[in-house]
Amino acid sequence: MKKFSLVHFSVEHPRLIVFLTIIITFAFLTQFPKVRTDTNPKNMLPATSDVRVWNDEVEKTFSLYEDMIVVGIVNEKGILNKDTLGKVHEITNEILKLKGVAARDVNSFPTITNVTAESGALKVAPLMAQVPETDGEIAALQKMLFENPLFINRIISKDGKTTAIYVPLEKGSNGKEIADEIKKILSKETGDEKYYVAGDPVARDTFGAEMFKLMAIFAPIAGGVMLLVRYLMFRDLFLSITLMMDAMISIVCSMGLLIGLGYPIHIMSSMAPVFLMAIATDSMHIFNEFYFRYREKKDKKTAIIETMRAVSRPVRNTALATAVGFGVLLFMNIIPVKVFGGLVAFGTIVLRILSFSFIPAMFTFVKDEQIEKIAHTEDIGSDKTSRFLQKLASIGTHSPKKTVIVGLVFFTIAIAGITKMKVNNNLVEWFKKDSDVRIADTVINRSLGGTSMAYVVATAQEDDFIKTPEAMRYIEGLQQHLEKLSVVGKTTSVVDYVKRINRVLHDDDPKYDVVPETKEMIGQYIFLFSMSAKPADLDNVVDYPFKRANIWVQLKTWDAQAMREVIKAMDKYKIAHPVTMEFKPSGIAYFNLVWNDEVLWDMVMGFILALIAVFAILAVDFRSVKWAVVGYTPLLFTILLIYGVVGFIGKDFDMPISVLSCLSLGMAVDFAIHFVSRLRQRMTETQGAEALSDALLWTAARPGKGIMRNAVLFAASFAVMMFAPLTPYITVGAFIVSMMMLSAVMTIIYLPALIMLLKGWLFKGGTR
Repeated sequence: MKKFSLVHFSVEHPRLIVFLTIIITFAFLTQFPKVRTDTNPKNMLPATSDVRVWNDEVEKTFSLYEDMIVVGIVNEKGILNKDTLGKVHEITNEILKLKGVAARDVNSFPTITNVTAESGALKVAPLMAQVPETDGEIAALQKMLFENPLFINRIISKDGKTTAIYVPLEKGSNGKEIADEIKKILSKETGDEKYYVAGDPVARDTFGAEMFKLMAIFAPIAGGVMLLVRYLMFRDLFLSITLMMDAMISIVCSMGLLIGLGYPIHIMSSMAPVFLMAIATDSMHIFNEFYFRYREKKDKKTAIIETMRAVSRPVRNTALATAVGFGVLLFMNIIPVKVFGGLVAFGTIVLRILSFSFIPAMFTFVKDEQIEKIAHTEDIGSDKTSRFLQKLASIGTHSPKKTVIVGLVFFTIAIAGITKMKVNNNLVEWFKKDSDVRIADTVINRSLGGTSMAYVVATAQEDDFIKTPEAMRYIEGLQQHLEKLSVVGKTTSVVDYVKRINRVLHDDDPKYDVVPETKEMIGQYIFLFSMSAKPADLDNVVDYPFKRANIWVQLKTWDAQAMREVIKAMDKYKIAHPVTMEFKPSGIAYFNLVWNDEVLWDMVMGFILALIAVFAILAVDFRSVKWAVVGYTPLLFTILLIYGVVGFIGKDFDMPISVLSCLSLGMAVDFAIHFVSRLRQRMTETQGAEALSDALLWTAARPGKGIMRNAVLFAASFAVMMFAPLTPYITVGAFIVSMMMLSAVMTIIYLPALIMLLKGWLFKGGTR
């Protein structure tokens, strides 16, 4: 019984194959109206993860809000004047009316609690219930501001030029939408003031909106460039469109499956179409070989069958290596990482099925005259590109020792660069320096305590312990220790309220700006304060059994490393000053650190597993561990060189870089598999009649042309991403361009050098 061949069936029934492809693609496309997006980094971790459970507990215990927007108002002449204060008052009132804003806990001049004493009694009232009308009233306001440590670097900068409005958001609110509403309010104002809107929800939701907008813009542009470059290579519009359809069908099927299974599109999964477009370019090897075969056979169907016979093994195994490279992410802990890995692995399988069905079928529709015209130029003896590739390959072929030594030198330098890399993430730095989000964050962080919020929760072993002088002084000491860090702009706790009350009830004498001597006095002060203050004032910093206290820590950067510094400082203080209380970090800054570590290290672990799996695939594919080692070397060198450069330029190993690691693995091994497979195939066909050096030069000129075309095609297409306004897209563009070109050059030059140098080992005694 004759063995079924998908290629033969597709060539014999092209219309049926195209019809079935359209039907299946349309079925996946019907899922698109159900699409949901999710840009909240919290959902990078399972709801049951320790950090999410702990953060939720802290937010509930201390009545905290998940998200907060910070509105900065700057007047270089000083904000303490009637006009600016009037604007602050008016803007605050307008913000309080916005849907999604937790109005009762908005803090600014008109709403923040001020603690004073009047006739020996404690007075708790809003700092600025009315706008000051006279110089005397403004002077009184200035005195209250700068004599109260609770206000300095929180709602007033030390130089008096900047103030802030802290806008907590109700759960489920969209930060970008509320930020846009706030900007509308601010746009109505005129004068010397400058306004800035910052905070995690602004950066996160703005990035999410921009991300999906850019995907809609740059994916078609990249596709258009890919189509143009493909057409310039082969001068065949029909087949150029076919190559694009290959990628588009895979993207539709993959994203349709994702949506159909009920998963939202997250930051990671939104990158999948870009990756699938990259992987789809492997079909270039089929196109490249087809024209060579047609030139030799002069028959279209025969050329298609022989092309697929020649390239089927490397095409199949590069797909397997890429699918495995991403598929190992399914075994990681983070759900979006799993989804991303499975999504790209599925898309890769779809691409390879199309390579053996849809593409051969589409070849049958091309007129012979058109193929003849293109095939006429495909001659390795006269084609300029082929001759150029032969010259490149001759460097490694004729000077293998020098080539390998130069490679080892670069390898050593790359290792040194990699040691300089650090794992870090900073969402705000995903925007360009001139973007509104980044400028706002920079200005507010420079002038005030900081836009990144963290908490340190102190937990005692028994109720009421927080009210003891021992606990209060310990918390005070820890705050002072943390504020010595350059990344910390300000800390606030229940201790600050107690010290403030103690001072104002002693005629505002500075020497009483200390923790009271007795637990009873502390308890009385807290009771008096709770009678008049906003509920949130105390709720945010202490629980009512007084077993837990919450220290607010404002950070001047969104770097995950900043929170790591806080934790190290906290641990160091605890070692130097032992106490019965337990201290544990919380807040969005702490969450960002945890997911930074878990997600990025998940990607690193997945990458290492993929490296092992790909080596095993090479060994099975080449049926030789020796050839697997040789084919693996350009892959390893390419990855190390790129990451070495990343280390030397000071670029963090962040989310975009970690995601690209799997793509770099898949694309780098692609070229090595094609080169080694076709070289060995050539030597089998010539039965040793051709010298190894000649076989290497032939491989560089013919299959190598497909390798170079693949590299140029994709590098040109994704170079457009380097002009995007978001830095992850710039990173993706620069990384892919570098990776594709370096992989191709390493394969054409370095692989022949290794093979020539190790020929005695590879061929058991050598070859001519």
